[in-house]
Amino acid sequence: MRSRYSAFVLGDAAYLLATWHLDTRPQEVQFDANARWLGLEVRRHQTSGEQAKVEFVARFKTAGAATRLHETSRFVRQQERWFYIDGEQR
Repeated sequence: MRSRYSAFVLGDAAYLLATWHLDTRPQEVQFDANARWLGLEVRRHQTSGEQAKVEFVARFKTAGAATRLHETSRFVRQQERWFYIDGEQR
């Protein structure tokens, strides 16, 4: 989760796509050029075998407005690597 947050901060679409599960991966990643990322708080994580859930809050500012993205993301481990499946915003 932290590495994916860093990829958003850096605008690293290649890394985000490489860590996105093939079943849910979009064709491309769009970035808000005006977004200024302010921090990540991982609130909890739960692992069950090859599946995991991570609840987090990512803070950013865009067009002068502060925003919080509060999400619970689902991941799956395949061949020793974790892949993002999807997330439910809170």
